[in-house]
Amino acid sequence: MSVFSSGPCACGSGLRAVGCCQLDLNTLGPASGSRHLLPVVDEAIACHARGAVAEAERLCLEVLELAPGQGGALAVLYQIRKAQGAASAAEALVRRLVLIDPNNVWATQELALLLFSSGDLGEAEIHARNGVRIAPVDPQSHNLMGMILTEANRPQVGEFHYRRALELLGDRPAILLANLAWNLKNQGRIAEARALYEESVAHAPAVVQTLLGWARMEETDRDFARADALLDQAEALAPAHPSVLLHRAVVRGRTKDYAAALAILDRIEQHSAGEGLGTNELLEKGRLLDKIGRHDEAFAAFAAGKRKHVEQSGALYLADEAAQMTARLKAFFTSGRLRIVPRAKPIGSGPRAMFILGFPRSGTTMVEQMLSAHPQVSAGDELPLVHDVANMLPRMLNSPLAYPEALADLWMGDQHEGLDNLRDYYLQRIRQLGFMKPGATHFTDKMPLNEMHMGLIALIFPDAPLIHVLRHPLDVVLSVYSNHLTHGFYCSNALETIAQHYVLMLDLVEHYRREMTLKYLPVRYEDIVADQEKHLRRMLAFADLPFDARCLSFHENRRYARTASYAQVAEPLYDRSRFRYIPYLKHLAPVIPILEPAILRLGYSIHA
Repeated sequence: MSVFSSGPCACGSGLRAVGCCQLDLNTLGPASGSRHLLPVVDEAIACHARGAVAEAERLCLEVLELAPGQGGALAVLYQIRKAQGAASAAEALVRRLVLIDPNNVWATQELALLLFSSGDLGEAEIHARNGVRIAPVDPQSHNLMGMILTEANRPQVGEFHYRRALELLGDRPAILLANLAWNLKNQGRIAEARALYEESVAHAPAVVQTLLGWARMEETDRDFARADALLDQAEALAPAHPSVLLHRAVVRGRTKDYAAALAILDRIEQHSAGEGLGTNELLEKGRLLDKIGRHDEAFAAFAAGKRKHVEQSGALYLADEAAQMTARLKAFFTSGRLRIVPRAKPIGSGPRAMFILGFPRSGTTMVEQMLSAHPQVSAGDELPLVHDVANMLPRMLNSPLAYPEALADLWMGDQHEGLDNLRDYYLQRIRQLGFMKPGATHFTDKMPLNEMHMGLIALIFPDAPLIHVLRHPLDVVLSVYSNHLTHGFYCSNALETIAQHYVLMLDLVEHYRREMTLKYLPVRYEDIVADQEKHLRRMLAFADLPFDARCLSFHENRRYARTASYAQVAEPLYDRSRFRYIPYLKHLAPVIPILEPAILRLGYSIHA
């Protein structure tokens, strides 16, 4: 029995499955074989242009039934399905168009934009990069790269592409100025971003998204009055716009007017036409309810937000991939092998790396905010460079193997200094990013879950301090569950998978510590809260830095932390997040068996 279906394709394109998602592209004939259909395609294009959508759709379906690879018909049907909000169908159609015609810059850009809109930044970047290769002087190719890299926490590289787009255009369109402003805000360059927002709004005062982005920037910069004024302008243009209302609620939460914030979220729900709150609104509602002690309702909001996110994105924990990678890392990084693996040479001069490691929501942002208040320390924030080095390592070592097995090529005579090259690449990227402040001798790298690559970091930077921030595992799991995060193989959408990944990472860290000599310092979040100065002095001494009292007032550090903790680190140190999990114990019951060994191993108890 054939596995192929002759019925309509499940993607919703309107085509039969055998001519759509089950199509074997190898069976397509040459483009010249469908020349007789070109008049019909031209008619479909003309119908679509004059708004006769139903007729255009009928003609496209007829053509694609006979010639599934006809590019013009695919393009028109794609535009129709996209306009109808049929995301799966639109993606399937434009993917086929890209596969059939890899040099079609329009289709490549459209696919990148669709993937970006759905949150798949990894694959979106692949196609956006190809768009730049195909059309290096097309402003839209560079604009897409800027958008994707900015959201992928590589704003410095994204800035290059935005500025290249402006250069190619020769003028300053308002939307591109707003995009660049958001990028600069994510770099903490608030004054420059504000000037661009002012210019963008002067050119186009009625763009809601620009006003919203500007308001969000002012909120992060703690100018709540100005954020409110901008939201007033946005709401005048788009009354009851859910994004405007959501950020109004965020501002009210920042000013601790929790009742007003919750009332605004109720307004969003009332205007949702029965669809309820979205993922972001539900998570924000849960965090607000948590602050006022309504814990059962807060957890229900978190759970609903996570369910909705999974329904809409399909993002589930990549458990097999995570387990396979950690198993391979453990198999390679063993004491016997590491005795004969070379290390990179010490850095002679220039800025020195400090790695702040830890599971998301463990307190790493707070530690970075404290350390970067030191005049000799610049905040690198969530740098993707260790991950980049791991990905490019096989090519740089000219190895046929993948990472980490490619490190075996270091035993070759022509690769014996390969780690020096990897170190120099990392440091060159640091220089290019340009975030070092005058007088700084050190910088922080705080990418969440860099501990997965702790072995590689120690080979490349054997003298670099590794500060591992630990927090009660139940607090970590609850906090990750209450936020929208993508780190950790998409583990954050269920309590059980967060706990599983937490244990996986803790076991890997213990493996590295057992098998390698590391410059490693574990620091507990709770201990910092209990005695900030003692543990700050300990961390600074570990990094060979003198004590500086300014680090104690880290909330006065005006840099923008690009993490979900940006609001918390703008406040003086508080203890209300210690053992936050206790009122939620009954809800966390499913993960206690998973986490209990780790809890006890770290010196915590379940009933703190």
